Amino acid sequence: MDFYETTGKMALGSRLRRLSEQMTEQAAGIYDLYQVDLQPKWFPVFYCLSSTEEKSITDIAREIGHTHPSVSQIVREMAVKGYVMEKKGEADGRKNFVMLSPTGSQVRQKMQPQVDDVTSAIEKAMKETHQDLWKAIGEWELLLEQKSLLHRVREEKKTRESTQVEIVAYTPAYQPAYRQLNEEWITKYFRMEEGDYKALDHPQEYILDKGGYIYIGLYKGEPVAACALIPMSDGGFELAKMAVSPKAQGLGIGYLIGKACIDKARNLGAPRVYLESNTTLKAAINLYHKLGFRKAAGPPSPYERANIQMELVF
Repeated sequence: MDFYETTGKMALGSRLRRLSEQMTEQAAGIYDLYQVDLQPKWFPVFYCLSSTEEKSITDIAREIGHTHPSVSQIVREMAVKGYVMEKKGEADGRKNFVMLSPTGSQVRQKMQPQVDDVTSAIEKAMKETHQDLWKAIGEWELLLEQKSLLHRVREEKKTRESTQVEIVAYTPAYQPAYRQLNEEWITKYFRMEEGDYKALDHPQEYILDKGGYIYIGLYKGEPVAACALIPMSDGGFELAKMAVSPKAQGLGIGYLIGKACIDKARNLGAPRVYLESNTTLKAAINLYHKLGFRKAAGPPSPYERANIQMELVF
């Protein structure tokens, strides 16, 4: 037990597995005590069949929460003991149905005193504890159905790593990174165009000197994301040249740098933020929707690759 106390919550799965192994080992002794020749792992399937005449493998698996192959294996093992019988479905011959055999039914009747005694023993044991383990297990099962442990850990990882993300204003020192980040994704999916070279090679003249803004996303001090705001004739801004390095994806940095640009435009009193993209960039389109952008109709784009226009109206 010292190991689990030292390791902490990280060992929750291992500790539950250890408890399960203890219960299974002791359950085998209980079956011996009542002279019932049944393996503990068979019990869910056996009990499921005891309340009806026949069920399909699929129905059993769904009812007890096991996989189809697992139930099939248990049924084969029980069939060797003569506890179950299988037959083809009348309507669908490809579907197997399972039912307790006469021998299995006799075992079920023989088990009733064992079921009563085990239930009573467990209820008394639970009264000796401060927490109701049965209810706690049910709560955890529901909790993990709603959101898996993997999903929860991924969220924590993202939260922790996002604390090391910083959004800063562009300076000339970031120009090489600004160009590289954008060229990386553009050439992966499309080709560099004249407008790209202007905005990336001469951001000062093409964007900043015209009243625009550029932001750089840093992760642990390294530039891994970029985004620009280019002024439009109606007083709004175009969100352009957004790029996130593949090694920084999953940090939520795209949302953070996009929000920084939107907040800047809003604080400047802009009526809207506009953007152009391509529908093949599904992750980007999803991000824009998350930021509040909706599909819009705009003037013809100077970029060949643009096939969707979106805007966020304040």
